[in-house]
Amino acid sequence: MKKKRMLLIYNPKAGKGKIKNSLSDIIEIFVQAGFEVTVYSTGKHGDATQLVADRERGCYDLVVCCGGDGTLNEVVTGMMACEEILPIGYIPAGSTNDFAQSVGIPANSKKAAHAIVEGKCTAYDVGLFNESRFVYIAAFGLFTEVSYGTDQNLKNLLGHTAYILEGAKSLSSVKSYKVRVETGQEVIEEKVIYGMITNTTSVGGYKKLTDNTVRLDDGEFEVTLIRVPQNPVELNNIMVSLVSGRLNAECIYSMKASHVRIVAEDVISWTLDGEYGGQHKEVNICNESKKLLLVGTNK
Repeated sequence: MKKKRMLLIYNPKAGKGKIKNSLSDIIEIFVQAGFEVTVYSTGKHGDATQLVADRERGCYDLVVCCGGDGTLNEVVTGMMACEEILPIGYIPAGSTNDFAQSVGIPANSKKAAHAIVEGKCTAYDVGLFNESRFVYIAAFGLFTEVSYGTDQNLKNLLGHTAYILEGAKSLSSVKSYKVRVETGQEVIEEKVIYGMITNTTSVGGYKKLTDNTVRLDDGEFEVTLIRVPQNPVELNNIMVSLVSGRLNAECIYSMKASHVRIVAEDVISWTLDGEYGGQHKEVNICNESKKLLLVGTNK
């Protein structure tokens, strides 16, 4: 019987680097399930994308990545650049693992490996951001620079607290952005302090920042914009609304859309899946419905 072939890519620096301690157990689980496993370790940003995009056609049956949401983003980006779209398995090993929480992938690495070999494959939406891809979030403004601006060692040491600490330091210098947002159903012209286009039930480790109607395979994003608060009371209402999960404050726009065009007065720094996504004055974001094939989820 011909063995199935797996490309296993892991990021040794993700999270607290603990994935290295369980890597041999993970590989053993895959071998026992009948896979011939080829293992690669990433050394720098972009390695995972290149490994997946440059793989020989027909050489593998499944690609598995071990790392954080940024590592998953790289693997998905590489896969979407290929004609041959393979299923992807994900073993979360990052600081927040938002997407893994959203799709029900076990946090324990061995359990996640078992879920992959037991093999339910589900199709999820993926985002096209100009020429780039994102798995679950494209965002700008307040707090977004925290995720890619916080030192990896600090992320490893403090986890979610790192984001909160860095975000708190940023509150004294909140920047606003004048934007025109077009969704096909409506046009919004506003000065905002934050914007996110998401396909997730968890953002920054918090599960209340998107509403309860989120589906990851419906061909639509959740779009959230926060306009500039005029006074401390409005700022407080925004925070209460976000923490409670009820996006009904007067300063918050919340809608669904399959395509979003955002034109800014000045260049904006974006984050894609928690990593730096470049500076742009105009972005076109499209939902590529059910293009991501993921193995090992329970939602």
